[in-house]
Amino acid sequence: MPGRKLLAGFGIFSFAIFMASCGGEVSQTTGTAYNDPDAGGFEKPEFDEQQTGPGLVFIEGGSFVMGRTETDLNYEWNNEPRKVTVSSFYMDETEVTNLAWTEYLYWLSRVYGADYPEIYTNALPDTLVWRSKLGYAETHVKYYLRHPAYRDYPVVGVSWLQANNYCKWRTDRVNENILIQQGLFENNPNQINDDNFSTDAYLAGQYESGKRKEGLPAYDPNKEFRNVGIKDGIFLPDYRLPTEAEWEYAALGLIGESFNERIENRKIYPWSGNFIRNDDASGNYLGDINDNFTRGRGDLMGIAGALNDGADITANVYKYFPNDYGLYSMAGNVSEWVMDVYRPLTSEDADALNPFRGNVYRTPVLTSDGLVQDKYDIVEYDTENVLKFFQDFQTKAQEDAASSGVPIIPEEEQLMNTLVTMGEEAVDLYNKRQRDAANEKIQEAVDLIKDSETVISPLLLDGLSDHVTNVPGQLRMRDVKVEENTRRINYKESDNIDYQDGDLYSSIDYATPGEYGEKESMYHWQQTSLIDNRARVYKGGSWADRAYYCSPATRRFLDERMSSNKIGFRCAMSRLGDPVQGGQRK
Repeated sequence: MPGRKLLAGFGIFSFAIFMASCGGEVSQTTGTAYNDPDAGGFEKPEFDEQQTGPGLVFIEGGSFVMGRTETDLNYEWNNEPRKVTVSSFYMDETEVTNLAWTEYLYWLSRVYGADYPEIYTNALPDTLVWRSKLGYAETHVKYYLRHPAYRDYPVVGVSWLQANNYCKWRTDRVNENILIQQGLFENNPNQINDDNFSTDAYLAGQYESGKRKEGLPAYDPNKEFRNVGIKDGIFLPDYRLPTEAEWEYAALGLIGESFNERIENRKIYPWSGNFIRNDDASGNYLGDINDNFTRGRGDLMGIAGALNDGADITANVYKYFPNDYGLYSMAGNVSEWVMDVYRPLTSEDADALNPFRGNVYRTPVLTSDGLVQDKYDIVEYDTENVLKFFQDFQTKAQEDAASSGVPIIPEEEQLMNTLVTMGEEAVDLYNKRQRDAANEKIQEAVDLIKDSETVISPLLLDGLSDHVTNVPGQLRMRDVKVEENTRRINYKESDNIDYQDGDLYSSIDYATPGEYGEKESMYHWQQTSLIDNRARVYKGGSWADRAYYCSPATRRFLDERMSSNKIGFRCAMSRLGDPVQGGQRK
């Protein structure tokens, strides 16, 4: 009997070898041929490894001591040293530039400008961030974003929300270009409104415009062609903001200090050594400042003929030497947004692998038949915040009228009253889970503003643009529900921002919800704390900071809706598969 089993096994093995010798690869599990319509048509596409996306450099991951590397001058105690591991990933070699952002604005204007100008307005950087009450900066207000002299300088005045929207747009444009290079699509400059390429919508079968071919040849005996799918490995993963851990790891560039699993030198800054000036006596740059920051009070660039960092404000993104990963200006020029929600004690709570606080899990909206619901064909707004905006706008107008003694024009008063009423109706519909009807009501309000000839109409439209949450062409997504996760042991709720730091059970008042309710028992904005779930971390020093902030370990925070002339960003992308580029294995 053992002999028969051995012979049977040998027979199956010989059959597999025979099939492989006939030119077709076979399954090691079943012996069925891959990519063969006669065998059922299961496909195994060719794949080597993930390609490096435009503008990115590869960051090989590993473990490192994340956290404070020098004296905590501010006594914030918000970044205790701890050892963590960061998976391999990709990151932009420079900060996103003004040229890149104006390319983004041009695309939005071309696709949405005619019917949805609020989408374009929502993406405009706040150029007024340059203004100071006791300093002249009108030159930067007027010229910094668009003049070619600044096109290779980092974009500023961009909020965390705007940076995330840019990452989504960049993902879609890169993947669309991949399809064009593969010969599957043609350049389509006539995309408009919801008829524009979105990676998620295409994968859901909801984008067909601009096809050059029907798709890839299908081995399914019932199909001739098929769309590109995730299984083909052609599309790149999403561009996104880096996590705080990724940014800090990449900025330190410890790969240049490692030897046989040992970090030979502890670094304070992204460059080698413990000085802010170049101390390499073998080169021609001895004594040069290593990045763009403020050397001392009133000294932003040095003296004529001997400029230290050579930049009064920001500088060209390639001006200074890169670190050992090939990343430019990870210490100065501008501070940079990262994905994380700020908590002082993240260092005590977060995971050892890819630590991050800010997870909100989402899933595509499905129809009653279980299919992916049609993508957005209109702008979606944050309904509750739109109502609050209408109410606050009316209240401020009434207060100004009362203080000045000049009554509100009747047409403006009627418009504001109508908008508040429509906002209340929209919120009521949203609370009844009628999201589309609620959004249509908001769109009616937008159309009413556009048709109005009052002086306040442009102000209302500009304010509304801040509350755009989804644009035409994007797939409909929703937060996952607790009832969907009853059998899960790793998470239950979609929103995990408050987990162990801000939720009811992490409060000293865990037994009673408290004055502000369960969700705000610890962090209640301007009541019990300056921190809330909109507080986002930004890392690194800027042109206006002292050298202390050039240490990658320093961390600060700002409301995700706000911006600064000192904060920019760069994109990151996850590495799929082997953490070593080139697939080198022991």
